[in-house]
Amino acid sequence: LCCFIDCQLYEYHYIKKKKNWTEAQQYCREKHTDLATVSNMTDMKRLLNNSAGDKMDAWIGLFSKPEFNRTWYWSLPGEEFNETQKYQLINEQKTWQKAQSYCRENHTDLVSGLKQLQDKRLKEVVESVRGENPNEPHIHFGLFRDSWRWSDGSSFSFRNWPEDFNNQEPNSGLCARVKFNEKGRWKNNKCGDETPFICYDDKVILIKESKTWEEALYYCRDHHHDLVTITNLDEQRWVQEKAKNASTGYVWTGLRYTCTLDFWFWVSDEVVSYENWAPDGLMDDCDMSGAMETGGEHLWRKRNDLMTFNFICSNN
Repeated sequence: LCCFIDCQLYEYHYIKKKKNWTEAQQYCREKHTDLATVSNMTDMKRLLNNSAGDKMDAWIGLFSKPEFNRTWYWSLPGEEFNETQKYQLINEQKTWQKAQSYCRENHTDLVSGLKQLQDKRLKEVVESVRGENPNEPHIHFGLFRDSWRWSDGSSFSFRNWPEDFNNQEPNSGLCARVKFNEKGRWKNNKCGDETPFICYDDKVILIKESKTWEEALYYCRDHHHDLVTITNLDEQRWVQEKAKNASTGYVWTGLRYTCTLDFWFWVSDEVVSYENWAPDGLMDDCDMSGAMETGGEHLWRKRNDLMTFNFICSNN
């Protein structure tokens, strides 16, 4: 009935049964976590690379309703700022949708996020072109708005519509599915159509109980697998979606400082390669562990082990 596509924090299941979108949602919530959330191009590539040739179009968890307000999003999920990144101005006239596709296929994405827009190197690139041609038309960047939502309530901005997608067409479908024979582009269909679908199993669990770091560690190991480990930006973004629903200002993670050896480590034995510390957050100190902000930029901060917060566990 299904196959799965594995990731450290969640896995996808392609279900061959044909159901309408609402029935598929109910099935996924009963047997897995929910209909699939696709958070970035990495997820999309996983679906494509692991899809058998006979796979049919399949529902994912993206849907809309006439009463939904349109919300602004950045085209590049996470809008991470990197001092080594470069900007390329494309001197071609394109619609916004085609410009986004071009950037994703040939570079990374349209410029996204306030940090990128305020980067002096970007301003230099734009001003150099303006200097050569003062009448240069407006330039697209990666801000858009739509009324689409994810079934699991997450706020991921990633969309993979075709270049000619028109969300304003009257009577257009309000549920999305992946078209495997069109490089994984999405298509909006009427929600009553019956088709296979993709569920996901979440391996990240927010525990809305306040415990010390050690109590949280033992709880996760007794009831799940361990306190959560974060090894890259994609995992950071997945975990912070859970953290948004916490009832405390921080959530404990599996990050711990050892006084004896003088370094930070993950209790899962993973090396601390990716970091998201607040500017004043990383200070070597005994009896400290790593907590993530549940609001704002979801930065990491050291907190005394005896403080009590909600926490995030991971499953095998």
